[in-house]
Amino acid sequence: MSKCYLCIDLKTFYASVECAELGLDPFKANLVVADTSRGKGTICLAVTPHMKSLGIRNRCRLFEIPENVKYKAVIPHMHKYMEYSNRIYEIYLEYFSKEDIHPYSIDEMFIDITDYLKLYNKTPFEIAKALMNKIYNRLHIVSTAGIGTNLYLAKVALDILAKHEPSNIGYLDESLFLDKLSCHQPLTDFWGIGRGIEAHLNRLEIYNMKDLRNKDEDLLYKEFGVNAEILIDHARGLEPVTLKDIKGYKPQSNSITKSQILFRDYSYNEALLVMKEMVELLALDLVSKRVVTNSLSLYIGYSKGIKPTTGGTRKIASLTSSYNLLLGEFIALFKETALKDTPIRKIGIATNNLVDEKRSHGTLFTDYEELEKERNLMEAMNNLKLKFGKNAILRGMNLEKGATTKERNKLIGGHNA
Repeated sequence: MSKCYLCIDLKTFYASVECAELGLDPFKANLVVADTSRGKGTICLAVTPHMKSLGIRNRCRLFEIPENVKYKAVIPHMHKYMEYSNRIYEIYLEYFSKEDIHPYSIDEMFIDITDYLKLYNKTPFEIAKALMNKIYNRLHIVSTAGIGTNLYLAKVALDILAKHEPSNIGYLDESLFLDKLSCHQPLTDFWGIGRGIEAHLNRLEIYNMKDLRNKDEDLLYKEFGVNAEILIDHARGLEPVTLKDIKGYKPQSNSITKSQILFRDYSYNEALLVMKEMVELLALDLVSKRVVTNSLSLYIGYSKGIKPTTGGTRKIASLTSSYNLLLGEFIALFKETALKDTPIRKIGIATNNLVDEKRSHGTLFTDYEELEKERNLMEAMNNLKLKFGKNAILRGMNLEKGATTKERNKLIGGHNA
């Protein structure tokens, strides 16, 4: 029996949630989800379908909305979106096992419905429509769906076909994919192809999936390395990975990453302060997860791309979760790589090659008593933050001008909670 997958997307989710809360019809109301206090350059996280019908794209900036279009702006409420997403996930659990459900994002789910077609004696379309109706009737959120014989085809059916169907449901098998989408453009409409890959393909005179299928495979492997296999498979509508494979996947290596896009241009010293704050949060994560690291990375992005990004990766002498040790290494890397007279807009830090803290080791000069004292302090800080909130305990640097941790602790995913 061939596989059958369902990919459900909650239409303009953030805007739809706000409309549901306000009793508005997203297909009639002009509403944007954006924090207007950040200025006209702020990105709209979502706009209603009605605004889309006026030619206003999702994730536009406020200044890009025509002045003659009147709209209501609502600040993001990330806790509310997470709550709605959880309630919708609970709807799925009423009909499917969690082993057959894969949350792809806060507003998108893959479901393996293969075994449920016989169980419910329903077609894939009937199951999709029943779920979509249940979501709307219970929460007033409109959804679209893609059905496919593999995960890739379900996603492509959702992204490319569903929006043009009266039912808001698209369907693809390998034969229909070759028949309907071989000459479809742009290539960025296809799952997994971003603007960079599209530009690379265009340089090879590949503009659609038919061109990709007809291209010499050796050339593709030369240009894209192992990723060529994915492009070649997808050009034929093939995808060997199943939901079971995803559920069973365990990464060979792991890391913890912290990153920020700053609200304004930061000077060298201001950015250094923010990085110090980020190192503390990263160290707290290491302690709470009971892991240690001997490798760290730093990324620095500059305002308006006026200079190439800087940073790098470096090994450290011991496996550790010590804030003081990590801070010293990150400061040294920052001073080695950051440009002093160029405004900074992005900062990213990471610890790599994480292993269980039981494998922690020091050097000949390590003060183990001091390390244990510091670790106990970090654990106490984590417990206080867990019980009383992230801002229950702060360092003096968190109160300095330009510090961001205190405000960011009030956010979820960089947006108002």
